[in-house]
Amino acid sequence: MWSNFFVQQEEDGRIGVAGAGQGGGLGGKKGTRIQRRSHKMSDSQEGKIKLAFFVAIIGVTLTVLGVGTEFWVELSQPKTFSGNQTCQMAHYGLWKGCIRTLWVADVDPERMSCGPAELPGESNCTYFKFFTSGENAVIFKKTTNRNLNLAAAVMALLSLTMMVMGSICIGMSLNKGEPFFLKPAAFSFILSGVLVLLSVLIFHQSVLALLSSDHSVPLHHQLSWSVACVGSAGALLIFGGILFILLSLPYSPWQKCFPHKNGAT
Repeated sequence: MWSNFFVQQEEDGRIGVAGAGQGGGLGGKKGTRIQRRSHKMSDSQEGKIKLAFFVAIIGVTLTVLGVGTEFWVELSQPKTFSGNQTCQMAHYGLWKGCIRTLWVADVDPERMSCGPAELPGESNCTYFKFFTSGENAVIFKKTTNRNLNLAAAVMALLSLTMMVMGSICIGMSLNKGEPFFLKPAAFSFILSGVLVLLSVLIFHQSVLALLSSDHSVPLHHQLSWSVACVGSAGALLIFGGILFILLSLPYSPWQKCFPHKNGAT
């Protein structure tokens, strides 16, 4: 009788130890899962992401400003070409072109061509028909190249789309506290910057094609401030994308490249 009692106690003790071990194992797994789920980015990293995003937002703003305005290039006739008190010049962008009539007296005496576009005068602006009827525009007897102008506009629109995608990824990263979204955001912003710069290059080729289409009217051309905005935006977007790549790395590139300096300090 007593022997059966002691055997039963030993079996109960073994079952209790086994149950405690299994419970501890489950508790450890749950704790590990909780730690993994509760892993969020630090306040310092979040501040760096916001700073890099601010740089990218400046690039986005400059892109919208440049793409939406029609001061990509200025085409100026010689100010004495008409032989009267007025001269003509034109400026256009991706969507719209304007022909301005200025007073020769308002033009700088040292300037040989009409302009700049900021001078007071009459304007006649029209939207291009590349996207509707597919017609080329005629500016001072010179014909635009529809394919090049369309390609430049499509590049700009694709760039804006990539900027929106990158901004969404950054918003999700800051909202969820997950640095995983930094990599697609970096890709989106770098690609948008490259597309913006390609748009400028293609547009410049379209201007050269326009000038070579007819030589009866001499024109002086120069890229205007809209192109400066778009070019600066492309550089800022690429720089912001590189910053997001560096912030998405699991280690600090500075400490990786200069371990002895950091150790000494």
